[in-house]
Amino acid sequence: MGKTEEFYDANTEYEWRRLDRHRIEYGLTMRALKEHLPKPPARIGDIGGGVGRYAIELARRGYEVTLVDLSSKALAFAESKARESGVALAAYVHADAKDLNAIANRSFDVVLLMGPLYHLLSRPQRLRAVREARRVLRPGGKLFAAFIGRYSILQYAAARSPDFIARRSRETESILRSGVFRQVEPDGTFDNAWFAHPSEIGPLMSEGRFEQVDLLHCEPLTYELEARINEAPSELHEKWIDLLYRVSRDAGLLGGGGHILYIGRPCRERPQ
Repeated sequence: MGKTEEFYDANTEYEWRRLDRHRIEYGLTMRALKEHLPKPPARIGDIGGGVGRYAIELARRGYEVTLVDLSSKALAFAESKARESGVALAAYVHADAKDLNAIANRSFDVVLLMGPLYHLLSRPQRLRAVREARRVLRPGGKLFAAFIGRYSILQYAAARSPDFIARRSRETESILRSGVFRQVEPDGTFDNAWFAHPSEIGPLMSEGRFEQVDLLHCEPLTYELEARINEAPSELHEKWIDLLYRVSRDAGLLGGGGHILYIGRPCRERPQ
């Protein structure tokens, strides 16, 4: 069992509650899905979908969703939550995003890759996951790939643990240089990770034979600042979601903290 699998096996409940704390990330991601998804019942492969927050909601909306994850405990947790929600997913597949041999070519109309890429520390690993996503996606389908911005952990440290940059100066320098963060604290709240600079996203996806449809920040202006908005009445909260979705594509905001969502389609095959 790998370190990432162990981390998510041990944190299923935490992962389920995470999007309750990060309602803006969830709200803007759902807006993007609503804008770009085909009508149900399209087939969606949620690769690295963990405990199933998006998979279950999309199944509730009429999509045929297969949940794939590295963590068997996350899959079991998702299956339990789906039953509680009164929905059924098409399948639960225990697999690594870099090796989807259990899934046939062109199985899905849409692939969500909204978790694996920021746990793959080397570019060849990330490219392999992108290419596997392309293999299981039908021609003309859409890919939704999530990244975490390069400076998000520093923004997190500024808000919650200012001594991080002194206590973990080596890791800070590694993040600034390459985006790679290695978790050495036993009680750390995140696993090893790669934090992406916006300039790295397009080339990676292009090499994986995708062309960009959209690119947006899922937590613009608000990463680590959202608590008061979360507490706001629902009508005001929705106004914030509307406003933030309007500015989410501003290139000047993409380098800040939090999640970035790439939406693409497979490039046409070149004639032989």
